[in-house]
Amino acid sequence: MRLTYIIGFLTFLTAFYSVVYAFDGTISGKVIDASTQQPIAGAIIAIPDIKTSAVTDNNGQFTLHSITNRGKFLIEVRFIGYKSITRIVDFSREEFLEFALEPSSLEMREVVITGTAISSNSKKNSTSVATLGREQMLTASTNIVDAIAKQVPGVSQITTGLSISKPVIRGLGYNRVVTLNDGVKQQGQQWGDEHGIEIDQYSAERVEVLRGAASLLYGSDALGGVVNLLEPLPVPRGTVRGELLSNYASNNGLTSTSAMLTGNVDGFVWRGRATYKNAHSFKTPTGFFPNSGYNETDFNAMLGLNKVWGYSHVNFSYFKNNIGFYEPLFNDQGDYINEEGEGFTDKDHKNRRLAFPKQAINHYKVGWNSKLLLPSGSLRIDLGFQQNQRKELEQAVPELFFELDTYSADLKYYLTESNGWQPVFGISGDAGFSRNKGEEFLIPDYETYGIGAFVYIKKTWDNNTLNAGIRYDHRKNNGKALEEEGEIRFTAFNNQFSNLSGALGYTHIFNDFLNFKANAGSAFRSPNPAELGSNGVHEGTFRYEVGNHELKPERSYQADATLEFGNHIIKGSMGVYNNYIDHYIYASHVPGDNREVVDEDGIIAEFPVYRYGQVKANLYGFEGSLTLHPVAFIHFENTFGYTHAQNLTLKRPLSFIPAATLHHTLRFEPAIQGTRESYFSIGIDNFFKQNRVDDTFETPTAGYALLNAGVGTTFLLGKQTLKISVSANNLLDKKYYNALSRLKPGRLDHNDPSLGVYNPGRDITIGFYLPFGLNH
Repeated sequence: MRLTYIIGFLTFLTAFYSVVYAFDGTISGKVIDASTQQPIAGAIIAIPDIKTSAVTDNNGQFTLHSITNRGKFLIEVRFIGYKSITRIVDFSREEFLEFALEPSSLEMREVVITGTAISSNSKKNSTSVATLGREQMLTASTNIVDAIAKQVPGVSQITTGLSISKPVIRGLGYNRVVTLNDGVKQQGQQWGDEHGIEIDQYSAERVEVLRGAASLLYGSDALGGVVNLLEPLPVPRGTVRGELLSNYASNNGLTSTSAMLTGNVDGFVWRGRATYKNAHSFKTPTGFFPNSGYNETDFNAMLGLNKVWGYSHVNFSYFKNNIGFYEPLFNDQGDYINEEGEGFTDKDHKNRRLAFPKQAINHYKVGWNSKLLLPSGSLRIDLGFQQNQRKELEQAVPELFFELDTYSADLKYYLTESNGWQPVFGISGDAGFSRNKGEEFLIPDYETYGIGAFVYIKKTWDNNTLNAGIRYDHRKNNGKALEEEGEIRFTAFNNQFSNLSGALGYTHIFNDFLNFKANAGSAFRSPNPAELGSNGVHEGTFRYEVGNHELKPERSYQADATLEFGNHIIKGSMGVYNNYIDHYIYASHVPGDNREVVDEDGIIAEFPVYRYGQVKANLYGFEGSLTLHPVAFIHFENTFGYTHAQNLTLKRPLSFIPAATLHHTLRFEPAIQGTRESYFSIGIDNFFKQNRVDDTFETPTAGYALLNAGVGTTFLLGKQTLKISVSANNLLDKKYYNALSRLKPGRLDHNDPSLGVYNPGRDITIGFYLPFGLNH
């Protein structure tokens, strides 16, 4: 019922604006080759801030519709084989736009960054940001976090086989990383080890990864960084386009298919997508890991208006995921067996029907995203409602069943830029309500409320940009008491936290080849209800968790600096960071601290107890990338990331920190007649040993190297294109344990390392991507 009211309200507001502002504006232009002065057909012109785009015709000409004559906007122009450019355009003065693109076979885009307070090109943005386009996200990967972690230095992932991945930025994960989708902060109970991100892998057009504290804009939880998933811009007016893609992966038999259709009729924009994935158990170099398959069903849609007053879009999404789990049992020979003591057959491993135990997740979301252009500036509004249902099932009736409703609102008012100064004022709030509906309990029913406000200002002069901001946040958590069979299971708690955060950033562009950026600031994260009130067996993690009502908020003090360089032959960056965190929260286990639990059948099981506590922590590290392009058809890409994390209170390393990584990819791009964007690639992923572990409950991991390869091309079938690719991960079927794998030795039970499960072995993926247009 609540959702019905919200949808009706948003529909009314959208219709209201369309009637009040029933007028339109257009502006035309041309895109040419800077060397030959010839027109470029098919170039994309985009204005991200008002979600408008256009494509040049055969004469290189374009028309942007729904353009206001108020204010200045950042325009991005790009085309394959050319250096993309950005330009600030004042539409009150411009009547015709002309852009000259310089040929460049090296990816040198002045990318527009939208996940910060004010959109700007990457060179003038002080935040350390990495971006991935759609082509990069269509590589062989099982989910969107997997795709990001493979290509962005400083980003890792906590994994459970091939089914679950959680982002880790500069050594920080869980509730310390915010995931933003369609302008709304994703709320899927991120506190759990085995809780992934409930987002369709194929729905995003682009991903921005903000590395470092981002509490100024996003409040609590943005301590480590932000993963900002950006929806596709609406297609130009009079256009209906679509796409069909499909992949098959050999390791776990993963089949994934996604179809999308989108259109624009006189400023009424719409888009719909459906995705389905299905996989059986994954295979390690030593054999299959039982009941590790999964299936996923996704639907999402957008309806909206793009007019001269701005835009107003309503987004809907539904995500359903079922994931198999296996509590390892062994026979005398060390082979996996089921509860009846029987071994698993090859047919069992490739059966796509999941057995118990398993996890079932449903996530519903509706968001209203609008930007209204006003005489003195603009107002951006992002409203959202989400319901997350998470079930842990030993049998048909769920043992654990969490249902979380989250309401969120975020408003930002941008004053018109004047003499290089641009201020922004923002206010945000959220309310969450979680209920237990299962037969067992891990966390109490709880309510959480948060409100925050910030002021941000940016000054640009010559080749310099300075930005500063301050933010105040207040958060309240209410945990409900529970008495079970005469014993107190949960004690009620009522905690309130307040915080003042600040940030300062600076960038300087020395010349076309070199630029510098630096940041300093503070951030905070309030304890989540799981950390405050857990008391029970966490199904899927094989441990008993105990919360702490007395936890204080984490407070972070961070600084980083990055040097970026690039021309048509070489491109790269070098960055360092330091992050000191007071009252760092983590769950730890002391050997011998175990608890016996009797299930409904009278069976006694013993679980290691993990208790939440706090220490002082310091994390510092280095990130780097280097791309060499000696000739037109060769790319040699390299990335490196290292995080050193210390528990200052106990004078030992922090637990579960990613190992240092070094990735190399050599890519050949030959010109083949009748095709375009053809490539052959070979890569080596080097993961260094991780001996810096909290050895009271964590085991070290050895170093290893993985060999990868890929080949692909785009066929030209008349005016139609078809992209086909084949890629191979872990080509040599290497046996290894990743430092952040939840299935590595010591992760399930420190006293029995035989429970360790190797990471997935060789995986060959075949896929195709078919974009199409129905009319123009």
